[in-house]
Amino acid sequence: MFIKHAQFTSARKSGILQAGETAIRAIPPAFPLDATVAVNPFLGQVNEDLAGASARLARVAGVNLTQPRKAHFDDIQTGRIGDEDLTAALDASSSPLKPGNLETLKDRASQPAREPKTASTIAELAATASGIDWPSVISRTFGLWASGHFDRGQALWTPAPDEGAFMAWRAWASRDLTPEIAGLSGFCSHVSAAPDTAEQAVLKTTDTLGLSIAAAETAFHRLLIDLGGWAQHARWLLWQAELNGGTDATLADILAIRLIWEEALLTRFPEINDQWKEEISAHEAPLSASGDQVVDAILQEAAERAYQREIVSKLGTSNAGLKRPAVQAAFCIDVRSEVFRRALESQSAGIETIGFAGFFGLPLAHTDHGSDVVENHLPVLLKPALTSTSQGDKKAEHKERVGRRVLRAFDRFRQAAVSSFAFVEAAGPLYGLKLVGNAIGMSGKKSGRSPVPHIDPDLGAETKVEIAASVLKAMSLTKGLAPTVLLVGHGAQMTNNPHKSAYHCGACGGYSGEVSARLLASLLNDPETRKGLPAKGIEVPSDTRFIAGLHNTTTDNVTLYLEDCGRSGTEVRSLEKWLEQAGAEARTERALRLPGAKAATIASRAMDWSQIRPEWGLAGCAAFVAAPRYVTATADLEGRAFLHSYDWQTDEDFKTLELILTAPMVVASWISLQYYGSSVAPKVFGGGNKLIHNAVGGIGVVEGNGGNLRPGLPWQTLHDGKALVHKPLRLSVLIEAPQEAISTILQAHPEVETLFDNGWLHLFAMKEGSVVSRYRPGGAWSGEEHLKRAA
Repeated sequence: MFIKHAQFTSARKSGILQAGETAIRAIPPAFPLDATVAVNPFLGQVNEDLAGASARLARVAGVNLTQPRKAHFDDIQTGRIGDEDLTAALDASSSPLKPGNLETLKDRASQPAREPKTASTIAELAATASGIDWPSVISRTFGLWASGHFDRGQALWTPAPDEGAFMAWRAWASRDLTPEIAGLSGFCSHVSAAPDTAEQAVLKTTDTLGLSIAAAETAFHRLLIDLGGWAQHARWLLWQAELNGGTDATLADILAIRLIWEEALLTRFPEINDQWKEEISAHEAPLSASGDQVVDAILQEAAERAYQREIVSKLGTSNAGLKRPAVQAAFCIDVRSEVFRRALESQSAGIETIGFAGFFGLPLAHTDHGSDVVENHLPVLLKPALTSTSQGDKKAEHKERVGRRVLRAFDRFRQAAVSSFAFVEAAGPLYGLKLVGNAIGMSGKKSGRSPVPHIDPDLGAETKVEIAASVLKAMSLTKGLAPTVLLVGHGAQMTNNPHKSAYHCGACGGYSGEVSARLLASLLNDPETRKGLPAKGIEVPSDTRFIAGLHNTTTDNVTLYLEDCGRSGTEVRSLEKWLEQAGAEARTERALRLPGAKAATIASRAMDWSQIRPEWGLAGCAAFVAAPRYVTATADLEGRAFLHSYDWQTDEDFKTLELILTAPMVVASWISLQYYGSSVAPKVFGGGNKLIHNAVGGIGVVEGNGGNLRPGLPWQTLHDGKALVHKPLRLSVLIEAPQEAISTILQAHPEVETLFDNGWLHLFAMKEGSVVSRYRPGGAWSGEEHLKRAA
């Protein structure tokens, strides 16, 4: 972030710095590979509607924020999008540019939209003038520097890590002759003569470039977009710093760096000055959606209303809950668990499943067995409140640490510049056998069992009861508990995949849900905890035992941690059989969607180092439902819905509803919008081609041997080679609760209310399993008759 100094007090300087700050906030964060979580790529545009954000990103990135019109038109032709959907979407639009009637809208849908025109950078103008691809030169040289500067331990040698990005880059660039060899003579001297601080550099270069205050915001945003994932990584550094009450200037430094490049190129190629002035004028023009962008937003709305009609028609309306089930199984709300929950419930009428955020209400900072790394097992919107560890016996810990250090030393010997040659000569034949094993799917490491995790320091009895009561109330588990309550976290098994953590639990910060499930099970089995729960109004029968499990979403196997709770295999034989049969059914269903897969080969795909689609992850996600299970129990939601169990009648003061709307629902919206952004604008928000990925610095991936970091989801996680598997739809949120309670919570959390007011999410209120009203921008609700026609 910029810090305004006393010497910069003029209105222009203040305006320029504010424009820089705004441009920085327009960039979404990108989390590193070890804990990748989905991020809303439109985080900086949530105060605009879809058409307005489309206008902005067309200018700064040259992308549309909706599917090509042909996709919508094809759905209109096949009847997937009906006239009622188009009419309702047209009525919902408040734009004066919208088509006047249904026939005009359908006619516009049959015609391709104009390609968005992005504003040109000086680098692009100079490339046209000189025949030298300056954007690529900048991308390669900046990427080479950034991969070393931001390295998180992957590189064998790294620059001084404590130096700020701007000063570190100046030291590098003043000696890097690559730009001069490419044709930018005097670049090293130009960098050396630059101001000492990023703020001064921004002010100086802005004056040199002739940027007005009116033009600066989108011009700066354009330059940051130009650096791809590097800018998003820097935004993550700011996100992390602010979460801990601090700040970070890295992204401001990067903006200054990019402006110095622009200044040097304009100085070197003065003949492009008139063209650059035209670009400044384009940046000064007020942002407003075009007629095409309005039409595209209406068609997108119509596609979402078509899906809403489909899901609403599947919801149940009769409460046939069990008096006391034999087994209750609580799964993460992740859409992949919807398939497994249906399969498990089909095994016996005595099984009931529950949906709850996969960190199970425990905001943990966890240290794993044999590790010094602190892992935040909680949604990234929250801060850890508890610390835990899987470390135990000192002798075993020492052995584990030594083993890991030996492996690190071995890897460094294998990769180092000189010793790598000796390694190839000595180990080549053995590694040939290893490669053969990898090629036939024998390389994957099978999931091992970590020691039992424990909260450290230990909690007092009162604290245990408070935490347990809070979690059980949030899960609507205050009475009628089964003899066996299964708490199932989830994780993914795959090999040779730098984005592996993205398949883990988003509610656990990109880590497996095993630790959270095991800790909660231990807490709820603790005699001190159980003794204090009746005073909190919670009835836990004496024969109830909580068992932790881990759902492997790649293989659909469930591991039970029976040793944690003292249950024997004999006591849970039926449960293990049900889980095994449910896994087989889930694999059969999932295999139909995975290219080249069969139910029998699902597990082996997890071990195959060449497999680019070990599973689909959360592709297809489209809805979030917070309601009792009976609302969705009879519905096949095709693995597309986040299912959160919620009973508003037991929710005192609607505190649980508030938690749902401000945490798990927001996390689900980030996931949905990341899949959306990676699908409709893969050039800017996608992760590129898996086949040519190289991991860089433990941060992210580049395509090939350098250049810009690629944020977002790889194309193979969205596309099966013929068509998109993920249908890009904004999330539809269905809540069984009084609309007055929902409105009150939204008013108390304007950052969440904005998501609905500007159409980034759709919101419905339900009663007894039926949708009764739709939220409208500004806080109004439409009645049931409207929904019968449009939803």
